[in-house]
Amino acid sequence: MPLLVVFRVFLKLGLTSFGGPVAHIGYFRQAFVIERQWLNETEFATRLALCQALPGPASSQLGFLIGCHRAGWLGGLAAWVAFTLPSAIVLVLLALYALPWASAGTLSVVHGLKLVAVAIVAQAVWGMWGALCRTTGTRILALAGFAVAIWLSGWLGQIGAIVLGAVVGIVLLRQNTPNTTITDTSAPTEPNSNVFNRHQRFLSALLLLLAAALLLGLPWLAQQQPVLQMFETFYRAGALVFGGGHVVLPLLQSAVVDTGLVSNDAFLVGYGLAQAVPGPLFTFAAWLGALDPTLPGWSGAALALVAIFLPGMLLVAGVMPWWQQWQQNPKTMAILAGVNAAVVGVLASAWVDPIVSTSLRGWVDVVIALVCTAWLVLGKAAPWKIVLVAVLLSGLAHWTGLSA
Repeated sequence: MPLLVVFRVFLKLGLTSFGGPVAHIGYFRQAFVIERQWLNETEFATRLALCQALPGPASSQLGFLIGCHRAGWLGGLAAWVAFTLPSAIVLVLLALYALPWASAGTLSVVHGLKLVAVAIVAQAVWGMWGALCRTTGTRILALAGFAVAIWLSGWLGQIGAIVLGAVVGIVLLRQNTPNTTITDTSAPTEPNSNVFNRHQRFLSALLLLLAAALLLGLPWLAQQQPVLQMFETFYRAGALVFGGGHVVLPLLQSAVVDTGLVSNDAFLVGYGLAQAVPGPLFTFAAWLGALDPTLPGWSGAALALVAIFLPGMLLVAGVMPWWQQWQQNPKTMAILAGVNAAVVGVLASAWVDPIVSTSLRGWVDVVIALVCTAWLVLGKAAPWKIVLVAVLLSGLAHWTGLSA
């Protein structure tokens, strides 16, 4: 299958895939299993399980694996570029040419986007709680992760919660971890689908070593060069995002807002806008990179974008050859269960501070946030509709004098 076809199909998805990671998976199944039959159901489910278990953006990782399945390593790269670029370009254009021109009359729009973050993250916490915290042990662990993240704050609290989840998971959760093994007994549907066969395991091992070396070595190298420090910041965030794309929010908030590189208002506005555009949520990094004074503009956006996606792609490519065996290891699955439960608490802590603490200025904001959250959770509204409603209600409250 020519690379151009892979690029074209994923570009169409990058332009039309609204709704976030869960919706993206539905789009992918429709496009590649049902319509084009690039994979069968078992091959799709096997790859999806891997992407959901590893840190990183699950939908982008799944797209990368589908591209590799169809057209080799370059097919995976073509799939990632095509799926990512549309939303990244839109966000950078808005960051560079719309945000600086924001006037007093548009402040209500900006504030409405901050309220979007309140609703979206509330929905994410609720959904992750239901999906990842189904036992008493995982629920207690989520609450413990919340307490650690609030108490220590910043990177220390987030990493501490993740470590706590891993340790408690392997000690206490092994017997409660369900067997999620998926056995792929079907034959590959294309010659290139064996890109991750045993002859590629040496290369996959090198990719895993590279991912670990960058995570451990970049903090030291970053002391020598500010641009490397920026790259390390986004790489570290991408390497620690367990449980869903929304978990990147507290990691990036600590990295760019707490350090004064990006204002909290600009951060939350960009996060709100990221809900309104199609494609992966991780393209929010392009918005932040464009505003980062270390390397502002398109160069910073490109650097941040590559850095935040890189660890997830290295991991998914490196682990794929051994995934069937690892799924059958109770210790591995217990660690993942513990980490995923803890990050629910980490995301909940970010919802409390800085999102709620800096976005809700009065009773009108509370009402708007509740309406949007209820529509998301109960009405299953698309995120772009929530963006539109929040902005309109915030503008109405501003012009009628109801809001502060």
